[in-house]
Amino acid sequence: MKKNFFLILLLLTSISFYGQKYITKTGNLKFEASVASFEEVAAENKSASAVLEASTGELAVLALMKGFRFKVALMEEHFNENYMESDKFPKATFKGKIEDFNIEKTINAKTCKISGDLTLHGKTKKITSTAKISKSGNAIILIGNFEVMPADFAIEIPKIVSKKVADKIQITYNLSLTNK
Repeated sequence: MKKNFFLILLLLTSISFYGQKYITKTGNLKFEASVASFEEVAAENKSASAVLEASTGELAVLALMKGFRFKVALMEEHFNENYMESDKFPKATFKGKIEDFNIEKTINAKTCKISGDLTLHGKTKKITSTAKISKSGNAIILIGNFEVMPADFAIEIPKIVSKKVADKIQITYNLSLTNK
């Protein structure tokens, strides 16, 4: 009887540890770098991957640069070839932590701070974001935004177009992570 109880306890413990990761491969990232009176400079990536370790609040996000889609194909080509050098720097990553994360308190939408390292164009910078976190069924939903400056990541904007691209780029994200 003790042996069966121990095996059941061990099984339940391993299942609860296994169930702590929340994952998505369809995260949504957008950036907006438009300046008034000029053509829109914006793109969206609907295939960002993310993993949340629910027991610690650790979060990792990966986006392929060639996954960003623009309204104008030529703008997308310039983004990948000239600015982001996507063949040389194919991905952007974020590794950080949701401060004071508690999965039990996400049933009602809650605002949390997320801090970590963003690596883009071969450079890493610490960033902080405020996100709305909620739980819906089997999913944890993170919605938030932050700003970056191209110069912080050694992204050169040629003078000829510098007035058409914002100094601060607005990044928004919407991640619906499920427990698999």
